[in-house]
Amino acid sequence: MPTAIAVTSADLVLPAPDRHTPPAVVLHPPGQLDLAGALAETSALLERHGHLVALVPPWLPTATVQRLHTVRAILETDRIALLDIDLPPLATALLVRQLRQLSVCDFSPGVIASAARLLSHYIHAGALLGSVAKLDRVPVGLKAHARSWSPGAQFAVLAHPTPYLAKLTGSGGGGAHAGGSALPPGPAYATHLTFARGQLSSDWVAAELAPAWRVQGVMENPLPADSPLWWATAKLVEFAAAIPDPSVLYQLVASVRREECHWCGLELIGDRCGFCAAPLAAPPPAGSGERTTPPAFAGAPRPRH
Repeated sequence: MPTAIAVTSADLVLPAPDRHTPPAVVLHPPGQLDLAGALAETSALLERHGHLVALVPPWLPTATVQRLHTVRAILETDRIALLDIDLPPLATALLVRQLRQLSVCDFSPGVIASAARLLSHYIHAGALLGSVAKLDRVPVGLKAHARSWSPGAQFAVLAHPTPYLAKLTGSGGGGAHAGGSALPPGPAYATHLTFARGQLSSDWVAAELAPAWRVQGVMENPLPADSPLWWATAKLVEFAAAIPDPSVLYQLVASVRREECHWCGLELIGDRCGFCAAPLAAPPPAGSGERTTPPAFAGAPRPRH
C-alpha cells in the first residue's frame, strides 16, 4: 500500500484528478474521537500503509495539533510525519492532492514527506477580498486599510510565494477589474487554477486572473471552512495555482539530490527530515557525549521554520 497522506478536515480533500490518485485519510479531531480511539485509528493506518504523512497547518486548533503529537509520542514511532507547512487552506488542499499523486510513485516515504516543502514553493495562493481591514497575512498599508471601508471595495491579494496586494477598480457582479500592472504576479510554468467562492460575488478570478496567468485549466471547489478565518473575512474568492501533471511533479522531486537522515535513516530531500525533523547536517555532539531527543518526539509541536 502507498504511504498514507492525512489531513484533519474533509474539506482539505479535493477530488482525485484520475483513477490512480488514492484518497486522503481524514484524521478525527479530539471532539469526534477520544485518545484511545485516535491511537487505534493511527495504529491501523500504520499497519496498513507502513508510514503516515499528515499536514499540520499552523491555523489548526491547538487541541488538534496537540492530539497529533500526543498520538505520535505514545506510539513511539518514527513512521509518522507531521508537516507544519504554512499555506492558505485551499493551497493546502492542493498540496495534499500533489502528495497523494506522488504516493503511488516509487519514492520512499522519507522523500514524499520532505517533498511537501519543495512543492509548496511552486504553489501560488491568494484571494479576491472584499476587505483587508483585519488581514494580517500580508502587509496592508494605511491607504488599503482605509479603502476597505469603501462600499464594493475589492482587493487582489497574493499570500504565497510573494506577498502582494492591490485594490481593483469597479465592484460587485464580476465588474471588478485591474490593469496588467495591478494583477498579482503569476507562475512562470504550467499550472491549473482552483478557486472557491465565499460571500463575494465576482467572476474576476476565472475571467481575468486565469487568462493573465495563462493557466491550462480552471476548476471550482467548495470553500474550506477555515478560509474565512485565514483571510479575516467571509467576503472572498480564494484561489491557488499549482502544477497538476504527476509526471512533472515526479521529475521535479526526482531531480533533487537524496540524502540519508543521520537520525532515523530515512531518505530525504532538502535540509530537514520530514519524519524526525532532524536537520540534514548533524548537530555538534553534546558535552556529555549523549544524543538528545529528536524534535519530533517532543510532546509539543515543533517550532515553525
